[in-house]
Amino acid sequence: MQRHSVDSSRIADVGWENDVMEVGFPDGAVYQYYGVSQSEYTAFLNSPSLGSALSRLDKIHRYSRIR
Repeated sequence: MQRHSVDSSRIADVGWENDVMEVGFPDGAVYQYYGVSQSEYTAFLNSPSLGSALSRLDKIHRYSRIR
């Protein structure tokens, strides 16, 4: 999955494909969030705080570290 850089101190880059959102962090860790719709992904990208938006996704979507 291709990820794109974002303007965030907590998150380095994000990508989305087939209801999976991938989040890369500055330390090199990468997590995948499952069951994220395209509209949720778009709302996430448009959030004023990506860190806060990610904290909300942590509570409603299953995720796992892949790197």
